[in-house]
Amino acid sequence: MRIEFELNGEKRVKNADPCKRLVDFLREDMGLTGTKEGCGEGECGACTVVLDGRAVHSCLVLAGQIKGKRLLTVEGLSRGGELSPLQRTFIDHGAIQCGYCTPGMLMSAAALLIENPSPTEDDVRISLAGNICRCGDYSAIVDAVLDAAETYRKEGGFHV
Repeated sequence: MRIEFELNGEKRVKNADPCKRLVDFLREDMGLTGTKEGCGEGECGACTVVLDGRAVHSCLVLAGQIKGKRLLTVEGLSRGGELSPLQRTFIDHGAIQCGYCTPGMLMSAAALLIENPSPTEDDVRISLAGNICRCGDYSAIVDAVLDAAETYRKEGGFHV
C-alpha cells in the first residue's frame, strides 16, 4: 500500500504493508530507532509517538492508519542538531535514568504541550500516566516537563 503522510515535518510517501505495526514500520522501514518497543501491548508507553497532535502507542497503530496524517517521533523533536527545550530540561533535571522509557515520556509530554501550553503538575502526571518508568522517579520527569512548558511559553509556544 502506498502511504502518504507527514513525518517530523516532512511529506513522505512509502510503500508498506498497511497491517504492519507502526513501531515496526518506523524502526524497520523508516530507520527511526528512537521509538522503543516495551511491552508490545499498549501498557508501558515506551513506543509513544504523536499522531495528529495526540499521543498514541505505536505498537497499537497500524502503518495504514497514518495515511494522510502528521506523525511526530522523538527524532523530530530536535532541529538542526540542537536538542529541543523539552529534551534539554530532561537532561537538566536528571529525568533520564536508564533511558529506555525516555522517548515515550518525551512524546507524551510533547503531545501535552501541543494541546496545553500551561499545564499544571496534575496535568503532567495525567499525561504521563500511560508511560511506565521502571527506574521509578517520576518527580524529576514532571519537573522537567513543567520547566519545558515555561521555556516554550517564553518562546511563543511548543514548536518542532
